[in-house]
Amino acid sequence: MTPHRGRGARDVQIATSTPPRGGRSAHQAGNTALASSRATALIGTTLLVIGVALAAANLRPAVTSLASVLEQVRGSVGASHAWASALTALPALCFGAAGVLAPRLNRHFGLARAVGGALVLLTTGLALRVVDGAVVVLSGTLLACAGIALGNVLIPVVIKQSYPDRLGVVTGVYMGALAGGGALGAALTPSMADATGSWRLALGAWALLAAAAVVLWVAGARHADVVAAQPPPPRRSLLRNRLAWTVTVFFGLQALVAYVIMGWLPEVLIESGVDRTTAGLYLAICTLFGVPTGLFLPPLAVRMRSQSLLIAVLTLIGGLGIVGLLIAPGAAPLAWTVLAGFGMGVFPLVITVIALRTDHPADTASLSAMAQSLGYLLAACGPFLFGLLRGITGGWTASLVLVLVVTVIQAAVGYAAGRPRTV
Repeated sequence: MTPHRGRGARDVQIATSTPPRGGRSAHQAGNTALASSRATALIGTTLLVIGVALAAANLRPAVTSLASVLEQVRGSVGASHAWASALTALPALCFGAAGVLAPRLNRHFGLARAVGGALVLLTTGLALRVVDGAVVVLSGTLLACAGIALGNVLIPVVIKQSYPDRLGVVTGVYMGALAGGGALGAALTPSMADATGSWRLALGAWALLAAAAVVLWVAGARHADVVAAQPPPPRRSLLRNRLAWTVTVFFGLQALVAYVIMGWLPEVLIESGVDRTTAGLYLAICTLFGVPTGLFLPPLAVRMRSQSLLIAVLTLIGGLGIVGLLIAPGAAPLAWTVLAGFGMGVFPLVITVIALRTDHPADTASLSAMAQSLGYLLAACGPFLFGLLRGITGGWTASLVLVLVVTVIQAAVGYAAGRPRTV
């Protein structure tokens, strides 16, 4: 798979010169003007696509694997319920904070090294968190989530830069691998813990997958070429850009709803009469909807001039699932789960929208960092408020009404974010 000219041709055009070896070529060194108009870009090979997919498959198991054995881990290390609450809130908070660093790392080290460093950080955190007690588990998870946050921001930039004519297809591969990895983390970890008799071995095994991603990324990202590109736009803050804020709020609201569903759906279903094992299975089904939506929606969205209607319809379908849980949760729990899963399928669209609402990879990185850093901080409020309302009212009605209101607002904001324009 090689890059072609197309929508991204105004961003990156592959020159015919030979790739530099061991740094800048003699010709570049002797011609400052030419050097200033050239840079290096990762060549969009098939191996790089595989590297992107394997990296994406590692961006969720760190969270879902731990969630699936959380009570076992908490009891083993002698931690409190407050510690467990902090641990479950850590990913979203970390995603928001660490994502701010991604554009700086991109500028200073380049995409290949920045993504590679993120994967190394992830691998280190996954290995560290299983060697000791509560503090080490928390610290290792923090490192792993920091690596995930950087990958969340940087990998879409790789796709934007290296596959301008295959933006939808490669984004679909990325999103499908992301959802698949998360589902595997939740589904396989309890079985591995039972088979090995140790939650440490079960969680530590995911460090091996992350290490494999590091190796494959190094192999796939070593191919770069000299590119002739338009000069990057002057460095500017997007904080005063209305469209950037629209995309950011859209990202935050869909993440808020997704984190509420992933964190609380089993408890809602259990109180409606569903047994705990089946409730967990329903959550797995809900999560797995990210695989087909991740594979098929981005290519469809890229071919559409406006993504507004697709975003609004998918969001409102998810809202029907929330209505079902609110009115008659025990009547058709599988149906409500399926509808909620469709609604969570809007996540691949918001990632695609970040790329489509920008004209230059530098803007893609900036918008991705802004949307994910501020958006995840907004999302972290959702599970907390959902549980707080449950504790105050003694039921789920107020909590579900809150999520339903957020879903309606998300549909409106997402419709605006899907309109064809750029920051």
